[in-house]
Amino acid sequence: MLSEQSVPVVRATLPVVGAAIGDITELFYRKLFDDRPELLRDFFNRGNQATGEQKQALAGSIAAFAGMLLERPEERPDAMLARIANKHASLGVTSEQYKLVHQHLFAAIAEVLGDAVTPEVAAAWDEVYWLMANALTAVEARLYQEAGTADGEVWRGMEIVERREETPDVVSFLLQPDDGSPAGAFRPGQYVSVQAELPDGARQIRQYSLSTAPGRPHWRITVKRVRGAAGPQGEVSSWLHGTARVGDRLTVSVPFGDLVLDDGEGPLLLASAGIGSTPMLAMLGHLAATGSARPVVVVHADRDPADHAHREELRRLVDALPSASLHLWYETGGDADAATGQVDIGALDLPEGLTACLCGPLPFMRAVRGDLLRRGVPAAAVHYEVFGPDLWLGQE
Repeated sequence: MLSEQSVPVVRATLPVVGAAIGDITELFYRKLFDDRPELLRDFFNRGNQATGEQKQALAGSIAAFAGMLLERPEERPDAMLARIANKHASLGVTSEQYKLVHQHLFAAIAEVLGDAVTPEVAAAWDEVYWLMANALTAVEARLYQEAGTADGEVWRGMEIVERREETPDVVSFLLQPDDGSPAGAFRPGQYVSVQAELPDGARQIRQYSLSTAPGRPHWRITVKRVRGAAGPQGEVSSWLHGTARVGDRLTVSVPFGDLVLDDGEGPLLLASAGIGSTPMLAMLGHLAATGSARPVVVVHADRDPADHAHREELRRLVDALPSASLHLWYETGGDADAATGQVDIGALDLPEGLTACLCGPLPFMRAVRGDLLRRGVPAAAVHYEVFGPDLWLGQE
């Protein structure tokens, strides 16, 4: 909780800080990268920096956290913290890095807001920052402990043992540890980070969902090539498509991610679009491997059947589950067993008490989540994964 003396100060200044937060975060990143240029080269996603999405995500998370402290002080924003902390852990973030962020963020706040940043205002927002940073540090420490690794020590070498072209724009890779040992356990729905050493010397990092069930000697990631993007966006997916071959070595993190299959027996809705099907494949694979009888409604949307990666695998997994049903939508049609157009959750017969997992483009997830809420599904029962900066934080 915010201290009593900070609450009125943050409440009074939140509109001013919120209005300027875009300028603050832009200046923050400029200061950070001027001080530590290697962070842009080897740590932060250059594509998201070029598009401004990372700046938007940081601004949104700070403003959302401050608003939650004011409006719901008795609640911890666990879902928001878990999403950020899992992404941080997959990058190997450590508690020391929060001090560096604090240094440049508060320098940016002072420069943008000028005389409005009185000692009282600075102290109140300093408290907001450290409440959020300490909460994230605690969650990240627990994630590292659960992963059996020291803080930030998440990387290991893995070899590509199989490469498969799934569609013209999607390729999958089977990965095995360098020493030939089994790849290791993970929770269905989690992702790993992959470091790519690019031709300009940069070591860029991207996250990819593990797209098969746990319990196998190999991990599989499925990578969609990002085409037609300005600047460096899509550079890692393009590098993997164009360069990575069987026998090559990748540096890969241990698995993280909070969109995971629960251990219950209640009904599930797994709704995905495009490459968002990848965590759902791991969940369905685990349910099939364990002989689950859970009621499962599987929804997937894509441009057309030819663009639907792992299409036949999805059908096989659903067919292997006695209480599962598959509902497909393709924008251009082309499949007698699929509907044409956009997903219509209202047309489905959904069981009571379901838990929903969503993954895909943000407009798709917003639409599905809105339909579920209108049908009476509690917000707490709807979970999602954003590929890239989470621009939905605080807006659910």
